[in-house]
Amino acid sequence: QVRLVESGGGSVQTGGSLRLSCGATGDTYIRRCMGWFRQAPGQEREGVAAIDTITGAVYYADSVKGRFTISQEKPKNTIYLQINTLKPDDTAVYYCGADPNLYGCNSASWSRAAQYKYWGKGTQVTVSV
Repeated sequence: QVRLVESGGGSVQTGGSLRLSCGATGDTYIRRCMGWFRQAPGQEREGVAAIDTITGAVYYADSVKGRFTISQEKPKNTIYLQINTLKPDDTAVYYCGADPNLYGCNSASWSRAAQYKYWGKGTQVTVSV
């Protein structure tokens, strides 16, 4: 079993920055691929970034490349999402997910929410003009 807890969301103005955190507990072998997703009201959950916690390989959605950075701190079992130059379109609930695939992330499927079995409750990010 895996438990994920997100934190770090908040209300910021356009151009601001936030760092989201996701603390993980539980079996490490079933949370090798960790991803950040976001969901705005009335929209589907969208994958924005993922990290293979063993190889360190990272993956990003084209829409966030250059502004979002995913990283990990292994001793703390925590992954981070640094978000810079925030825009109103970034407003959403941000979720951390764990894909139980033993082989880790892959470029074809990392952004599919259906791949992830474990989810946190999310943290709200609101960007005002």
